[in-house]
This record gives sequence, C-alpha cells and structure tokens, in this order.
Amino acid sequence: MRIGVFATIYQKLSFEEMLDRAAAAGVSAVEIGSGGFVGRPHCPVDELLESEEKRKSYLDAITSRGLIISAFSCHANPLHPRRDVARAADEDIRKSIRLAQLLGVPVVITFSGCPGGAPQDVTPNWITCPWPPEFSEALRYQWEEVAIPYWKEMNQLAESVGVKIALEMHPGMLVYTVETMLRLRRAAGPAIGCNFDPSHLFWNGVHAPAAIRALGDCIYHVHGKDVYLDPLNVMVNGCNDNKPYADVMHRSWTFRSIGYGHDANTWKDIMTALRLVGYDYVVSIEHEDMLMSAEEGLAKGLAMLKETAMFEKPGEMWWD
Repeated sequence: MRIGVFATIYQKLSFEEMLDRAAAAGVSAVEIGSGGFVGRPHCPVDELLESEEKRKSYLDAITSRGLIISAFSCHANPLHPRRDVARAADEDIRKSIRLAQLLGVPVVITFSGCPGGAPQDVTPNWITCPWPPEFSEALRYQWEEVAIPYWKEMNQLAESVGVKIALEMHPGMLVYTVETMLRLRRAAGPAIGCNFDPSHLFWNGVHAPAAIRALGDCIYHVHGKDVYLDPLNVMVNGCNDNKPYADVMHRSWTFRSIGYGHDANTWKDIMTALRLVGYDYVVSIEHEDMLMSAEEGLAKGLAMLKETAMFEKPGEMWWD
C-alpha cells in the first residue's frame, strides 16, 4: 500500500514546487488534476498529448523524486443537461484517459455526472426519493436514456487503451452510493469502477468497511478523507445538508482530516477491509478540512495512515 496526496492542496505552487513539497511531506504518490472542476494547475494536458519529449520530461520530474502518479483526476459532469457543459466535461475526461495511456497511469478519476430530470431541463436534478411519481420517471430517464449509454461508450474507450475509470461516489451525482455504483458498473462494463472516498459515505450512515467488502474488486483508487458528524445538528436536521461547507457550526456534517471524524480503530478497519478485497494500491490524502491548514491536515492524515495502513504483504504462517 502506498500513501499519496491529491495535489490540489498545492494548486498555488508550480509543478516542480508541488513535487518537492509532496516528496518532503513523505508521500510516495501524487494524484494530479487533469481538468474538470479541479482544473489543471500541474498538468498541461494538451502540451503533453502533443509532445513525447515533454511527456518524458514530465515523468522524469516525478520519478526522480521517488514518486508515481497514482491517478489523473478530472472530476466533472459529463451528463450535464446543458450540452456545452457536458461536451467540455467529456472532452476533459477523454483527454485524461488518452494522457493516462501515454504516461502509463492506470486510473482516471471522475464523477458519474448528473443529468436533468427530462430532455428539456437545463440544470442537473439529483433525485433521492421515488415519489411523487414524476421522480421515478425522471430516474428512469436519467439512467436508461443518459447515463448507461454514455458510460457504456466510455467503458469501451477505457478498455481499448488499458485505463480504468474510477467514479467517485458523491452527493449530487447519479452515482453516490454502493448500490448505484454497482448498478452502473454492471450496465456499462468492468473498466468502470470506483474511487473509494469514505467521507462521502460516512455522512449518509454508511459503514465504510462493509461498503468496501460489497464493492470488492471494483475499487480502483482510494481517497483518504474523513467526515465529522455533528450529533446535535444531526438530531435536529438529519444528515442531508445544503448549507455552505464553511458554515461548520451549523452543518450536520463537515469534511475533516483523517482521524478528526473517525478514530484510528475505524481507519484500521477500513485498511483491513481493503486488504481483504485485494486492494494494494494508493490511499491518496485529500484535504478539504475547513478547520485545519492543508499542511497540518496532510501531516496528521499521513501520521494516521502510517499507523493504520498495512504496507507489506502477509508472509507464510507456520501451518502453511
């Protein structure tokens, strides 16, 4: 198991400065934004696609510091009902897949996206209940007429170039639970898996180790990020919460650095579950903690993961 960092925490630094900071922090992998909502602060995608020499120089800068690229992250909404928005997201994802192929990066991370509730809509419609009946009809449209056809095509593209697509289960997107993740994978194909981020599941009452065991071998990448559930706010309002992330005092849940939402035992159980399903790749620390600086959050998350992760494969037992 490797520990990495999602390089958005260094978005104000140059590419070389970002790599120096990541290496100095003690991680061995970087997850790099390649478009979509996170932008491309450290990845000139078009230049790299056009020039083999620039690709070599780019990789040399990473490997010379003892790092790897764990994934390209292109969080976007390719199912957006506005065609211009969907087209731009789709282009970013396709370019990210192509660049991943050329640089030997195994995974591209994105969102499933969220369509409108009908063909004439201009804004996404995230539906979380089946009634009134037009909600169920909207869900049928979203899945059968928009999401499944699109991701079937993307599965074929990813399979053809040997790259895996890891969808992050996220509120506001069509895929936001284990059940919806597995539904899309069954319909679209095996190149479609998940970027497992427990922070997006904890707040919805999900037991992360159980979710990992249900997802099994469709976990292609993992984010290290925590969530704190405020018991007093949850008692009053439940867990669905659309107040601004910065309004921590009044929110039912808020993103925290690893260990500040759930204790070491929970993270040990998460790491154990990952080992049980055969995951032995990267846990990439993502910082979205409103109460802690990025540097402090990374340091504390790294310390917790070093305590809870398992880095060596089990050896033979005396009875083997």
